[in-house]
Amino acid sequence: MPKFLPAGTVQRVLDRCERGTPDRKRNYAVLLLLARLGLRACEIVALSLDDIDWDNGRITIRCKGGRWTQLPLPADVGEAMAIYLRSGRPRCVGRRVFLRHRAPIRGFAHSITVSTIVRRALIRAGIDSVRKGAHLFRHTLATDLLRKGASLDEIGELLRHRSPNTTALYAKVDLAALRTLALPWPGGAQ
Repeated sequence: MPKFLPAGTVQRVLDRCERGTPDRKRNYAVLLLLARLGLRACEIVALSLDDIDWDNGRITIRCKGGRWTQLPLPADVGEAMAIYLRSGRPRCVGRRVFLRHRAPIRGFAHSITVSTIVRRALIRAGIDSVRKGAHLFRHTLATDLLRKGASLDEIGELLRHRSPNTTALYAKVDLAALRTLALPWPGGAQ
C-alpha cells in the first residue's frame, strides 16, 4: 500500500519553506520537482543544466533503466529553479543543477540527500509522518491525482511507470471507488 500524506499537506510544507538563503532556494526547487512532477530522488540528483529547455518549457528526465523522457515544466517549478540558478547556485564548472553548498562544491552524491531535504521540510512544517523520504511526495501526488479523477493510465504516464501493474497499486488508496466495487457481505451487514 503506497504511503501518502493527507490532501493539502504537501502544499502546507511548500508554503512553510523559507527561501532566503541559497540552500533553501535549492531545497524549495527540489521539493517542487517532487511535488508537481513526481520525480524520483535519483532523477533529481541526475538533473543537468542541459536538461532544461527554457524556450519550450520542458525538462528532460533521466529515468530508471537508462530511459529518458520529457515533461512540461510547470511555471512555479520553473520559477523556483530559475531563482535558485540565478541567485542560489554556487559557482561551479559542474553541469548538475543541484549542488552541495559546502566544499567540495559538486552535485549531490546520493539520492539520500533529496530524502534528507524532504525529511527536514516535513519537520519544519510540523508534519508527523511515518515515512519521510522523497518517494512520499511521489505517492502523495499520485493519490491526489486519483482523488481528482485522473485515470491510472494518466498517473502512470506522469510517473513514468513501465508497467500498468505498478500504477495499479494506487487503486488501493481510492477507498470510495473501491466501496462501489465491493460485494455485500453474505447475510447482511455485521
